[in-house]
Amino acid sequence: MEDWSKDFFEVMENAASEVEHFFSDISEEFVEMLDVLAKISEEFTEQVQNNLIPEVDGYLQEFDGYFNEFLEPIIEICRDFDPEFDEIDLSMVTYVDPSPTQQPACRGCSNYHGQVYGGNLLVCAMHPTGVESDASCPDWEADSDLNF
Repeated sequence: MEDWSKDFFEVMENAASEVEHFFSDISEEFVEMLDVLAKISEEFTEQVQNNLIPEVDGYLQEFDGYFNEFLEPIIEICRDFDPEFDEIDLSMVTYVDPSPTQQPACRGCSNYHGQVYGGNLLVCAMHPTGVESDASCPDWEADSDLNF
């Protein structure tokens, strides 16, 4: 009888050892799989950041340029017909380019912000509502992106 119980416990110990070994192998494989997935995720993110985002940004900037080219003649015609047209509600506009009639001293300035917040145009940090002179600004700095 002693041999039977000894054999039974030996089989149970071997089974427990095999189950432990199995789960250890599975956990190692799982960790390796997670490492591979993390690496793939990092590579995918890098590809999106390096390729897709600049391309989409370029398309959006190109669209913005075409849209502005489309709107400017319409705005100029409206100004010719309605002298109070410059009093437009800017709440729908998100960016305003400096033009010969609006913020002319800011054209080509790297400090120009031109974003509209709550219907109010923020020209730049130094002159939130714009400079008083149409000719020049004491804080004007050349925009490196533009060739003036």
